[in-house]
Amino acid sequence: MTRKGLEGGSYKPLSADDIAQIHDTAMKVFEEVGFQINSEKALKYFRDAGAKVDDNIVRLPRQTVLDLIRQAPSEVILYGREPKHNLNLGGARVYAGTGGTALNIIDGISGERRRATLQDLKTIARLVDGLENIHFFLLPTYPNDVPAEDVDVNRFFAGLDNTSKHIMGGVYTHEGIQQVLRVAEIIAGSAEQLRREPFISIILCAISPLVIDKEYGDMIVTMAQAGIPLALPAEPLCGSTSPVTLAGNVVIQTVDSLAEVCLTQLVNPGTPAIFGSVASSNDFRDLKYVTGCIEMGLVNTASAQMAQFYGLPYYATAGMSDAKVVDAQCGYESALTLLLCALGGANYIHDAAGLLDFALSVSLEKYVTDDEIIGMVMRAVEGIKVNEETLAFDLIKEVGPGGHFVYTRHTRKHMRTEHYQPSLSDREHLERWRAEGSLDTATRARAVAERILSAPGYSLPQEIRRRILDEIPSVID
Repeated sequence: MTRKGLEGGSYKPLSADDIAQIHDTAMKVFEEVGFQINSEKALKYFRDAGAKVDDNIVRLPRQTVLDLIRQAPSEVILYGREPKHNLNLGGARVYAGTGGTALNIIDGISGERRRATLQDLKTIARLVDGLENIHFFLLPTYPNDVPAEDVDVNRFFAGLDNTSKHIMGGVYTHEGIQQVLRVAEIIAGSAEQLRREPFISIILCAISPLVIDKEYGDMIVTMAQAGIPLALPAEPLCGSTSPVTLAGNVVIQTVDSLAEVCLTQLVNPGTPAIFGSVASSNDFRDLKYVTGCIEMGLVNTASAQMAQFYGLPYYATAGMSDAKVVDAQCGYESALTLLLCALGGANYIHDAAGLLDFALSVSLEKYVTDDEIIGMVMRAVEGIKVNEETLAFDLIKEVGPGGHFVYTRHTRKHMRTEHYQPSLSDREHLERWRAEGSLDTATRARAVAERILSAPGYSLPQEIRRRILDEIPSVID
């Protein structure tokens, strides 16, 4: 049983007064501090809207900010190539999937690592397509064997040709954007059909604190004109690119992402814009970026509440680990941040599968273990159903004191849906576990990955593949 799109929101680290104070502070930043825009294309839209622009610092009245936010859709549907993979982002509905972009791939058992290739990306896409609790495929690795100018289109093609789940990814060049759009239009059948049911979406990230750079500013303008869904996160880090306090971090993240949302609505009102956060912290011993800290879960969950306050769909970050192999640290760091965000109602939780080693690396074994974690987390999001059937008074009365419920129809009816059924976790007695080889989690995960990858996988129809390869020579088959 796959659980996705369930309503979260039971965990709220911020009170209503906390949200009001963060909102008010964010609006004061818009009005009194402003944000830097290094894209002349983007600056023109703000000037034309009457913003106060001093050189490249833009200040906006709070009412203008709120008016622009209201133009953005409160719900965004990200389509899969099959309807069962559609994601309806908004409210407190929860989905979780992959993220990146990692440079390395790690053997989850030996810990040996190497640079990731285009073939690795295809392999990961095939694996994720067979893991039912991973709801979407955000392109997770950088293909180090592909020329830089061809990376964008080949990353997206690798995903589109190996999984029917929704594909999201970052882009690096304008030419890459155009090639990615062309590939997707060929698959969809037309540009109009792609915009009606977008099975790709693009990530464009602000630079914390309070900067939209030239390249990403220009790209936001281009993609908003195209009407493709945009995830618009920021990555403030406590103590370096944001105040060290979690509340201060959420303020910076809120302004950074809302500035991008405002730009999309100035360019093309109604552009599907997804408020987003990749916020985390630093290791204060040496200021390196950390991904497994519990504070990442807290600030990303707080930002879910801010997204709900503004009525925007939300792209969150959770589920990573700073461990180097699939071990206990890898499990508890990934599970804790993911659980907080999911219970908080974050819509699109990326990085929830596969990443470790400060987000520098991925592991096939970790994709499998994270699939299990996501399944358990989604069961927690589902919560406890209380009704006449689940309270089971008549059954309790029938069985009575000293009886048992093992063989009842009620148990048979509910046992597989009321309780999460693990596909990886070991629940055998010690003697049987030893008899079967005393396998640890990483070794069992390796076997699951090998089983999925040995079976036939998803691919595009041959006539579509051939057309893409003929029309776009930089695509690698």
